Amino acid sequence: MTKIHSILTASVATLALAGAAQAQCDKVTFSDVGWTDITTTTSATKHVLQALGYEVDVKILSVPVTFAALESGDVDVFLGNWMPAQAGAIGPYTESGAIESIAENLQGTKYTLAVPAYTYDKGLKTYADINTFSDSLGGKIYGIEPGNEGNGYLISLTEKEGSGLTGMEVVESSEQGMLAQVSRYYPKQQDVVFLGWEPHPMNSNFDLKYLTGGEDFFGGEGVVKTVTRKGYVAECPNVGKLLTNLKFSLPMENLIMGQILDEGMEPDVATKAWLADNTDAVAAWLDGVTTKDGGDATAAVMAALGK
Repeated sequence: MTKIHSILTASVATLALAGAAQAQCDKVTFSDVGWTDITTTTSATKHVLQALGYEVDVKILSVPVTFAALESGDVDVFLGNWMPAQAGAIGPYTESGAIESIAENLQGTKYTLAVPAYTYDKGLKTYADINTFSDSLGGKIYGIEPGNEGNGYLISLTEKEGSGLTGMEVVESSEQGMLAQVSRYYPKQQDVVFLGWEPHPMNSNFDLKYLTGGEDFFGGEGVVKTVTRKGYVAECPNVGKLLTNLKFSLPMENLIMGQILDEGMEPDVATKAWLADNTDAVAAWLDGVTTKDGGDATAAVMAALGK
């Protein structure tokens, strides 16, 4: 009787652990750092996961808080690890194993200081040229949200002799606030320097040039990686398979971001329309994936998209 009781107890404990693990996988928590490209990819992924039967929670967090939340387990997934720009910020977490990099979801990105073409044509072509244009720039460089590591790098250069940025002020705001400032200067052909990146409709809305000189931090062309909390893919292999399959493109993100920023579409509306119009891409994401309950993933997602 003792042996049977022990076996039954062990079996109940095993089933309880399995049930807890499954329940943990039923809900997927993402971080969205407030950049329109990450809002876009997160929204698209959310549509697919919800169609597969998962609950999705999206938290709006800064990049540093995102990495800390992945380490603590409060966030499962982040689709916006821009590399090499975030190498310094994420490095300690990946080296310790607290955050796992599982896939590249976008290639060919750009991220560094940019100026309008008319300013570039005046001679502001490199970081080293910025101090020469300090007066016409009002002594300001426009950045994005406070705490962002790109802003931090620029601030460090303003305190470094010979950097070309000595004494400049980095104005920390937000993606929207920064671009609103650029929009005020651009029609008057006033000089302005700011953090630019692609994918983003700013590349279509303005004739831009990217400065050289920041490659030690920002690199040249970069990639965006999908990262998760430690052990997530092993614990939740079905969601993990979807996450490793995810591949986005510059044209996709530029299109959807333009609809959000320029046409005022809600992100969930814009991304669902793109998914419905690009079912081949969606089908590739679903290779080897099932619904939460083990059913046909493609059929479930297509039904949710009205296909």
